[in-house]
Amino acid sequence: MLGTAWDYQDHPREFIAKLAALQEHGITVQNSPDIVRWNSDKSYLKDLEQRGATTVPTLWLEDADRQAVTGAMDHFGTDRVVVKRQVGAGGIGQYSFTRASLPEADWSMGRPCMIQPFLPSIVEEGEYTFVFIDGEYSHGVQKRAAQDEYRIQSLYGGYECDYAPPPGDLECARTIERALPFADALYCRIDMARLATGELAVMEAEMIEPYLYPQQGSQLGMRLAEAICKRLG
Repeated sequence: MLGTAWDYQDHPREFIAKLAALQEHGITVQNSPDIVRWNSDKSYLKDLEQRGATTVPTLWLEDADRQAVTGAMDHFGTDRVVVKRQVGAGGIGQYSFTRASLPEADWSMGRPCMIQPFLPSIVEEGEYTFVFIDGEYSHGVQKRAAQDEYRIQSLYGGYECDYAPPPGDLECARTIERALPFADALYCRIDMARLATGELAVMEAEMIEPYLYPQQGSQLGMRLAEAICKRLG
């Protein structure tokens, strides 16, 4: 099981090649190298959208500069956007700009990136996580940002709360899980945020080395153990 590969985004090709080599030597890797390869670039969100998933409106760019940021604001009709790496994790290398706080004239991301409109719900109610083990829902988590921050990761002061999703929100997450092009994932974490319409949209479908929030999932260990034993035959 992949557990602590938290710098894979800095060496994605080497990481995937190592997983493939392990598999070639008869070692079962979970999740599989095929899943990791698909999941390592956030452009997989385009695949999910084509499969009917609700996603956050996104501009996909090979690079972004100040002009691209202002152009994205015009495109989305908003005064605030978030710029993320296409291959990234943990909110590292992520930026949020407003029309009053644009990047410097010579700024650029210097890598493939994605620009999305800022979702006020991230600050107002947080982000929601739905953990699935072997295709079955395990537990939910509500993740909140610290004061004066929008990133919900603990690295930036974010914190987690227990979350029992209402049926409509859980069905949104199940729709995303069903849209995945792989039916054999041992674990999957669906992260979602609420659009202005009130509908939940997928932010990420984490299938590489996601933290699965065992504190909020009292049955997580048993669920994982049973799924692993079933795969081992």
